[in-house]
Amino acid sequence: MGDLFNILSDNWLLLLVGQYPNGPLGGLACTLILSLLAMVLAFPAGILVALARLSRWRLLNWPATALVYGTRGIPLLMIILWVYFLVPLLIGRNVTGFTTMVCTLVIYESAFLAEIIRAGILALPKGQMEAARALGHSYLGAMWSVILPQALYNMLPSMLSQFVSTIKETTLGYVINVPELTFAANQINNQLLTKPFHVFFILAVMYFILCWSLTQLATRLERRIAAKRQGLKGPKARTAAGPQPVVSPLPTERPLAAAPTRTTP
Repeated sequence: MGDLFNILSDNWLLLLVGQYPNGPLGGLACTLILSLLAMVLAFPAGILVALARLSRWRLLNWPATALVYGTRGIPLLMIILWVYFLVPLLIGRNVTGFTTMVCTLVIYESAFLAEIIRAGILALPKGQMEAARALGHSYLGAMWSVILPQALYNMLPSMLSQFVSTIKETTLGYVINVPELTFAANQINNQLLTKPFHVFFILAVMYFILCWSLTQLATRLERRIAAKRQGLKGPKARTAAGPQPVVSPLPTERPLAAAPTRTTP
């Protein structure tokens, strides 16, 4: 246990920011920036792919379907290597490992976000689109103004869970020398040589704390959205409404109606 604290006290700065400011920003900061960039850039691409998947035009639907199933069916490491060797050929110059990893994650995450957004759209009642079209909106106008805001709001917990997956996927960046958290831990292990278990145990704990915290946030957000959809206002509103009448579970006899009386003229 003492070795764990010694390693952490001697290398905590390297795990957090890498060699910054004497070198590139790395460690946990690089992991978070890489994940955020990937999700932000993949978000609009995911919306477009989701709309193409829902389109009746085969010219849009078939390529989008092939992109989603192809990307989700190929290991992420293979896509990293393809982008690493293909992007320099396309643009005619070398790119950094960080740029390669961002491009890879944007392609990879757009396929997953597209399915999340598509599921959110399909989960809405069909009457939403019909009502929007009845009010004079075009299909794209109704999708942009009515359908997408509701679908994206309902899918926020799923997108946050996908962000957690993206954080874990950045660990593969070390194969192309991206200075993220796993790369920094590997540098520490190469310096110590004799304590790999201690180093990678610290790494596992850091990933667990980060991902578990975000997962708990996603769970709370999901419960809040579900409660809002059901119209619940929380315990304060129920308390302000006052005590509710107690209904007895025992059946009660219905009183007999009085017999009508005839009056003689």
